Amino acid sequence: MARAITLVENGPDGPALLRELPDAAPVAIGLTGAPGSGKSTLTGRLIDALRKRGRRVGVLAVDPSSPFTGGAVLGDRIRMGTHGNDPHVFIRSMATRGHYGGLSVATADAARVMAAAGFERILVETVGVGQSEVEVMHLARCVVLVLMPGAGDGVQSMKSGIMEIADVFALNKSYLPGVDRLEQDVREHAQYMAARRRQVLVRTNALLGHGVEELCDRVEEKLEEDT
Repeated sequence: MARAITLVENGPDGPALLRELPDAAPVAIGLTGAPGSGKSTLTGRLIDALRKRGRRVGVLAVDPSSPFTGGAVLGDRIRMGTHGNDPHVFIRSMATRGHYGGLSVATADAARVMAAAGFERILVETVGVGQSEVEVMHLARCVVLVLMPGAGDGVQSMKSGIMEIADVFALNKSYLPGVDRLEQDVREHAQYMAARRRQVLVRTNALLGHGVEELCDRVEEKLEEDT
């Protein structure tokens, strides 16, 4: 599978390989949010929660490109290294290579490869994004926006962009001061958006695993709604 993803990412034989894949639509879960919000740690916890439910889990961690090699910096893959010995977890880092929107240009194709290989849930962790980088919504059936307290007036600044694509808000690092205010702001936004889409929120502490099972429940509920 690693070689197949490399082909669709780089090789001239990539399009032919994709044509040979079965029509298995990836069940992708997007995790996005600002740098430092804890996306990678939360992704690792979600892998644990999904494995407990018997799911085979693929992960596409989109990293900034190295200024020297053009490849992925691999920070996300290093932080998820505890899952490296699980044959039912496959983690792949992908470099943005200058592509905007929070994803690599080949992310959707790599997700197709994973789905064809029998991975039932594919976690797609974007690079740290701002309000206009919402490409993950076109790939993921459920988008988790990871927020954290103490980021200033971040909710207000994102309202016209990435806040609108979220299905689930993960209020991470919920032990920090300001989480009550953050929750109030997010609930007000969700109420404003209620006529267009249902948005739910969960408080999480990814370091300790608090709230992760509830987050997984909310994600699975969203996936069931779309089937």
